[in-house]
Amino acid sequence: MLRLASASLAGTAIEFYDFFVYGTAAALVLGPLFFPSFSPLAGTLAAFGTFGVGFLARPLGSAVFGHIGDRHGRRPVLLASLLLTGLATVAVGCVPTYGTIGVAAPVLLLLLRFLQGLGLGGEWGGAVLLTAEHAPERRRGLWSSFPQIGPAVGFLLANGIILALSATLTDAQFTAWGWRVPFWAAGVLALAGLWLRRSVEETPQFRALAETGRRAEAPLAEVVRGHWRLLLLTGGALAVGYAVFYAVTTWSLAYATERLGVGRSAMLACIMAAVALKGLATPLVALLGDRYGRRPLCLLGCTLCALWMFPFVALLRTAEPLLMTLGFVGALFGMVTMFAVVGAYLPELYAPRIRCTGAAVGYNLGGVLGGALTPIVATSLADGSGPPWGVAVYLSGVALLSLGCFALLPETNPVVERTRSGAAAEAAAAPA
Repeated sequence: MLRLASASLAGTAIEFYDFFVYGTAAALVLGPLFFPSFSPLAGTLAAFGTFGVGFLARPLGSAVFGHIGDRHGRRPVLLASLLLTGLATVAVGCVPTYGTIGVAAPVLLLLLRFLQGLGLGGEWGGAVLLTAEHAPERRRGLWSSFPQIGPAVGFLLANGIILALSATLTDAQFTAWGWRVPFWAAGVLALAGLWLRRSVEETPQFRALAETGRRAEAPLAEVVRGHWRLLLLTGGALAVGYAVFYAVTTWSLAYATERLGVGRSAMLACIMAAVALKGLATPLVALLGDRYGRRPLCLLGCTLCALWMFPFVALLRTAEPLLMTLGFVGALFGMVTMFAVVGAYLPELYAPRIRCTGAAVGYNLGGVLGGALTPIVATSLADGSGPPWGVAVYLSGVALLSLGCFALLPETNPVVERTRSGAAAEAAAAPA
């Protein structure tokens, strides 16, 4: 299990590195380079617009790679999605700017961002099922949390490279060519990930499906026809996790550097510290999910997010590194309380024959609702001289939406459910 979980974590980290390095570049430099005729605010919004395209592509990637995963196995998904995302990311680093090729530059950027999202949409389902379908049920939450650590590792790697470049290059050098280096590094990381995953075994549950001939012929059609309500609920439930994460890691970076005058290196250091703590907390929270159930933690996480958004904005507005970091840590703690357990929760909601498609599409629908819109909406709401309380209202509203969706979902932890069933049976059998 440790070898499988490590391979899953490494690949997920590399793919999210590819995805996050674009988000950081969009917040810092892509607006002026690819949309120079826009005002600074409009250029940032346009850059975040191309950022959002990656999220719109993710459900499509989930459907495409989910079909492969449910029809041909989880293993091919792990290799193909990593290769696609890596190639698209390297290509972003090679795109000439608007000043060189004109309008073709943002068009190419948009296309490559779409391909990035397509690959990442398939990655999560394959990586999570690799661990969930191999893991013993009493520790399924723990082992399935390893792919959920991957985003934190990928974010730290992407921003660590950008932070190092910011510290060693002048602003002119970083704008001219330094921002491209993290994209080129994705090629080396993708090769390393493919090497790590080359010997990964197919999961026992898919092998059983293949041997008995019970694979779904059209997984997406089966999910949409028979489980459309579950699909919408999981998408709405996960929206707040994406919204909070990208409010912290992408919108706040642009807002603090452009509006509050905070240095780029200082902001990256604050955000990275919070994300590192999030990554460390993930397996610990997942263990609680194995002990007490998935649903209670998800409900708690949504509640924490709803309560913390106003303190988060207030602490960000101070422009003091320690206080901003405290705001980021509080927000991400609420987010990780639910996201640490969804690696086990979502696969348990779907039957094995449609699991790769159902879990991945539901997960990435949450990305569209929460991740694609949040930097754009937050940047628009923060367009004023006062504190951006509108951002706090928006994020709290998303948290309440997700809370309602989780409230309508069942508990899936088999150990918890058996314990409850046994207690109910004993109570029914006891004499009056």
